[in-house]
Amino acid sequence: MKPAPIKNRVTAMTGTDYPIIQAPMGWIARAQLASAVSNAGGLGVIETASGEFDNIRNEVAKMRDLTDQPFGMNVALSYVKGTDIVDFVIKQNIKFVTTSSGSPSVCTQAFQEAGIKVFHVVPTLDMALKAIDCGVDGLVVEGGEGGGFKNPSPVSSMVLLPLIRSRTDLPIIAAGGMCDGLSMAGAFAMGAEGVQMGTRMLSCADSPVHDNWKRAVVNAKETDTVFLNQQSRPALRALRTERTAELLPLGAFNAMEHLAGIPELYFGGDMEAAIPLSGQVVGRIDEVKSAEAIVHETVSGFYEAVSGLTQAYNQ
Repeated sequence: MKPAPIKNRVTAMTGTDYPIIQAPMGWIARAQLASAVSNAGGLGVIETASGEFDNIRNEVAKMRDLTDQPFGMNVALSYVKGTDIVDFVIKQNIKFVTTSSGSPSVCTQAFQEAGIKVFHVVPTLDMALKAIDCGVDGLVVEGGEGGGFKNPSPVSSMVLLPLIRSRTDLPIIAAGGMCDGLSMAGAFAMGAEGVQMGTRMLSCADSPVHDNWKRAVVNAKETDTVFLNQQSRPALRALRTERTAELLPLGAFNAMEHLAGIPELYFGGDMEAAIPLSGQVVGRIDEVKSAEAIVHETVSGFYEAVSGLTQAYNQ
């Protein structure tokens, strides 16, 4: 059965039944996956980090055909310079945007004047405070255990969430290590009002990535990610492969050179063609499920976890 909706500030801002956000993974967070998440009651998000703006425009158009539910977009600021992406996003009549990879000062006011809520992705307290000064509506607090481009000095969600919550009353979406009801309940206990899932959605049945990658996630242990390029930017958390194991001892390298083969990895299934960005939560994923099953089971598990704690400790 479809679980009862969750009503809080995040669902009010997104217009969704559940405060479960699909991460804006480059090339992956497009209409096929995002519409499945939105149709399940979460918030599907279209990416811009790939820089393929013509394709992104087409994917937004596809979303209109695949879902009548709310969806959002991510504006990866470092990758959209010199484009009309802000105007384009405003014209889509969406209500929720996440910003990342730069200062939200360049677009927050424009989005808000168009009625769009803006959440900025932050990996540290200092960055959170700077985003708050820019007037954002909320934060995506990204723990270092998450996959993808990372801060060179990673801080785990267990530390970062309550730290940032102690300094702001803005709504927080927790990212990094989120994959089910237990992790969602833990994030809420530390001050979050929503969760963002990347690796869990990357490996779902509705994801466009090759089955080789999905199987690699399912078969991985919690120790099967590596933290790369820590003495440069961007640092990366990725699945352990022959390529990434060879890169691990290198404190700095040109990350983009090792991401050039992304199409062959993502869609061709060649796990050595590029760096497969994945979070430590691979160790908790043991089955490929639909986006709908993930969203609904997460919410049901969240309710069960909260109820169980209440019964055990309400004395």
